[in-house]
Amino acid sequence: MQNQTIIQYFHWYYNEEQNLWTKVAANAAHLKEIGVTSVWLPPAYKASTGGYSVGYDVYDLFDLGEFDQKGSVNTKYGSRDEYINAINTLHQQGISVLADVVFNHKAGGDELEKIPVRTVNEEDRNEFTSDVFEIEAWTKFTFPGRQGKYSEFIWDHQCFSGVDWAEDLKQTAIYSIQNHAGESFEQVPSTEFGNYDYLMFNDIDYRNTSVVEELKYWGEWLVETANIDGFRMDAVKHINPQFINDWIDHLNQKFNKKFFIVAENWDIVSTEAMSEYIDLTQGRAQIFDSLLHHNFYLASQDGNSFDMRTIFDNTLIQLNPELAVTFVDNHDSQPLQALESYVEFWFRPIAYAIILLRIQGIPCLFFPDLYGGIYDDKNSEGEDVHIELAILPLLENMCKIRSDLAYGAQRDYFDHGNCVGWVREGDNEYENSGLAVILSTREEGFKEMEIGEKFAGKTFIDALGHREQEIVVGENGWAEFHCNPGSVSIWILKTD
Repeated sequence: MQNQTIIQYFHWYYNEEQNLWTKVAANAAHLKEIGVTSVWLPPAYKASTGGYSVGYDVYDLFDLGEFDQKGSVNTKYGSRDEYINAINTLHQQGISVLADVVFNHKAGGDELEKIPVRTVNEEDRNEFTSDVFEIEAWTKFTFPGRQGKYSEFIWDHQCFSGVDWAEDLKQTAIYSIQNHAGESFEQVPSTEFGNYDYLMFNDIDYRNTSVVEELKYWGEWLVETANIDGFRMDAVKHINPQFINDWIDHLNQKFNKKFFIVAENWDIVSTEAMSEYIDLTQGRAQIFDSLLHHNFYLASQDGNSFDMRTIFDNTLIQLNPELAVTFVDNHDSQPLQALESYVEFWFRPIAYAIILLRIQGIPCLFFPDLYGGIYDDKNSEGEDVHIELAILPLLENMCKIRSDLAYGAQRDYFDHGNCVGWVREGDNEYENSGLAVILSTREEGFKEMEIGEKFAGKTFIDALGHREQEIVVGENGWAEFHCNPGSVSIWILKTD
């Protein structure tokens, strides 16, 4: 079976002239060529800031760039027809498509409602800091531009558990909507701030059975409309896990298939939260390994003082590799974002070698590493900032190596603080497969590694071109492999 490789086909600052749906359709054949098997597309529905939005300020899940709402017909990424064409084009190349599902909140309500609320302590959301009082809030969603097409469901304050803006008071706070006899927020996986159900905007309340049924119906509608193959679930630690389980089970049963699900359960502290979420969802979803990303970030910052023998310590790939989706960076870790932890450029090839060329985990590429990115923004002090994200020229080659050659049993040589390596023995199903990887975060590295007796007398070359030498495997299947300082080399069979 071919190795799976996902690409996150967007980033926070996408600003190219060609809209994203057109770009991904135009590049579908190339993605297939380099070994990409799944494309994660950004939120495709209308957001509160219309054609300017990256998509996470969700307004109307049923508007895929079809209706004149929030100042535009198209979303930032294009029209409904372009979205569906992009998916069809990817499917023609045998590439599956993951839709980004944002179920934690809605934004950009159409009408004000007078609602009963209590304020809560922002540091401990279980603690009320006021008696019940009324505010006016944008909690009614009527979607006038869509006029009931696809769904006639109207969202009102009974669909939400909290808001952060009182229109009449012109004040920001965390307001717990009093829909449930004095109860506050739902119990969710994250206990940060006492209870981290509330994140932003209008927080969706899954104690409302009508909301649950509407979102199940929307899932059906999206699959039938766009032929989606799987889903990336946003911000799951803020959402009632029972709803997530029910929603996944409902779609699997409805369509008699097992959708690929990957959940964003962001954590950089310990595997405890990851383990708890796996238990709560009983393995229904893959999970992004944010802990491994954080180790990459620390290693890139610490340089040769980081002990590479510990790169997998306290990670999901160590805890439960079958459920891990690994990544180097994503839109949330980009410069200027709240979770900024962008891996330094010198370390990126090393990090990608680790996620692409090992057995454990399903790797997810990041759009700027394949296409680059240039954007202007402001930092937290309001100063203008110009940022350029450089293309990683080795990435396509690494992806093709993963697709063609990274098969067979794995042997690890994580026995030095700065220089580590591993081998893959190859698989008869994939011609010329098998490889050896060695990396160093300090001086030039070398390591004796066993790649297997079937390669005895065979010549290996550095597929990345960093080392000009050729290495001949000994009769016992061992060879000494080399890499440059602060670099990685991938040794593959010479076939010419």
